[in-house]
Amino acid sequence: MSTNLLEKVKQLPADKQKEVEDFIDYLLYKYGGDEMENIAEKRKRNLGRLKGEIWMAENFNDTPEDFKDYM
Repeated sequence: MSTNLLEKVKQLPADKQKEVEDFIDYLLYKYGGDEMENIAEKRKRNLGRLKGEIWMAENFNDTPEDFKDYM
């Protein structure tokens, strides 16, 4: 099967071959082996990492004085 698949891919234009390669990379990432799992583990979200570092002003939703003429 892989030889047949390879021959089919070779018949495609270069830009479509790139799409096939990208799709294969996606599938390997989604269903792939150990290496892909390691990459996914490194990208895992770190929720709460910036807790207490970000704040929002009390008047955040208030219209700035400069824009009141346009409303």
